[in-house]
Amino acid sequence: MRVLVQRSNKASVEVSNKTIGKIDSGLVVLVGFTEGDTIDNIKYIVNKIINLRIFPDENDVMNKSILDYGGDILSISQFTLYAETKKGNRPSYIKALRGEESSKLYDLFNEELRKYIHVETGEFGADMIVNITNVGPTTISIEK
Repeated sequence: MRVLVQRSNKASVEVSNKTIGKIDSGLVVLVGFTEGDTIDNIKYIVNKIINLRIFPDENDVMNKSILDYGGDILSISQFTLYAETKKGNRPSYIKALRGEESSKLYDLFNEELRKYIHVETGEFGADMIVNITNVGPTTISIEK
């Protein structure tokens, strides 16, 4: 399981010219799954995300988690996080978990996040337009 976490002050996702998810402040989480991912992997990653201290405290030091600071999460499934380019310029996605299994894990991931915080989502498998205003910029990669 691989995620990219971006601190954002505004983000949205569109499918077919319709906004289906948006947040004003919080985190954008791009998530991809691979063979062997389990609910334990999901719980580990969710714990990392909600406790990641990348929001400013009263001294403007990144010392607060999203739970301390406030905000929401925009969760986007993104199989391209498992792209490999070792054999040329056309990426291979062979390590990305396919369709139905990945969709189930994505749903479980969002359910687990929702135990702690409000979550907006994209649409699994759809061609999406994701708008992110990355603050900092702050982008953290987490893998399990």
